[in-house]
Amino acid sequence: MPVRLLLLALGTFAVGTDSMVTVGILGPVAADLGVSVAAAGQMVTVFALAYALAAPVLAALTARWPRRRLLLTALTVFTAANALSAVAPGYEFLLATRVLAAAGAALYTPTANAVATTLVAPERRGRALATVLGGMTVATALGVPLGTWVGRSDWRLTMWLVTALGAAAFGGLALLLRDLPASSAPAPGLRARLAPLGRPGVLGAAATTLVFFLAFQCVYIYLATAVAPATGGRADRLSLLLLVSGLASVAGSWLGGRLVDRIGVRRVLLGGSAVGAAAFAGLPWAGQSMPGALAYVVVTPLAGWAVSVALPHRLASLDPANAPLLISLNSSALYLGMAGGGVVGSAAIALLGEHRFPFAASALALVALAASAATTRTAATPTTATPTTGTAKAAAPPLDPAA
Repeated sequence: MPVRLLLLALGTFAVGTDSMVTVGILGPVAADLGVSVAAAGQMVTVFALAYALAAPVLAALTARWPRRRLLLTALTVFTAANALSAVAPGYEFLLATRVLAAAGAALYTPTANAVATTLVAPERRGRALATVLGGMTVATALGVPLGTWVGRSDWRLTMWLVTALGAAAFGGLALLLRDLPASSAPAPGLRARLAPLGRPGVLGAAATTLVFFLAFQCVYIYLATAVAPATGGRADRLSLLLLVSGLASVAGSWLGGRLVDRIGVRRVLLGGSAVGAAAFAGLPWAGQSMPGALAYVVVTPLAGWAVSVALPHRLASLDPANAPLLISLNSSALYLGMAGGGVVGSAAIALLGEHRFPFAASALALVALAASAATTRTAATPTTATPTTGTAKAAAPPLDPAA
């Protein structure tokens, strides 16, 4: 495997870790900066919202930049922002650094995907993309629990870890990524990127993605709060739960691709949303013990990541010729859902309390279930317009920030 692909994957690993590792260090951040856990959770909201809004705008503004310069600039911004996060003197400054880090991530990930396809022969492009985006999957499985464990005594160490990962990717790419072929295809402008929203079915599919991730993220961001009775506030137990959740996410992504091929997008969307709604409703009781919490972090990511594969596949199948643009819209909807999840989770904690707030996620999952049922009536059978494997790889996340 080309070393340059592995270096690109190291960059996506850093981005994936950074986007969600704050989930495991909300308590230490809140205690250090003198804010509530709910306020600390807005770190995730700010990052996700900035990514969703910045990705299409920055892609249009930098469309004519050489890809090597764009990758190195993106990693410079990303790495510097995380270093600033590590030394943040206060809450407001920390939030500002998360916006800057999101801008770097929004520039890096789609460019890394595009560059990966130029480094190999045409028949190996799928595997090249899988390698680069695999960095995101590994970040979910290993980066987040590792960052949580590193930051158990000082959350700033977690941010230094992400800084080191970004710096390592920058150094390797600056040294080895040379003589890239120029892109021959004209890059679409901002208006062209948003034009698919006017096509039949696209807006409904993007809205389903938004609601689905609102449901899942409003619990995931505050998972430490939801399972506090089980962990007793111990970072090692929380790290274990995040590790199991990450491994289940990898399995869910694998399972989702195969289920979409076997039973179709509609059934995966309906089944996964139903399982998610039931799991959220049961979390107030499951979170009282480690066995119950472990069961939750196995079941929910399996269902959630299976659905996360079906969502972009569904969008891409609506207009296969414009699949890349449609998948980028799915990514923006995904990150808007992540951003809204922080706000919804915080509000649910305030209204329902730290024990019952997952009920709000259960209600949202039911809304996603209803939306899927209403908007996929004519898509009960799997489509062959776009290969599931390729689409799934291009959509994965923290999910997948490939814009």
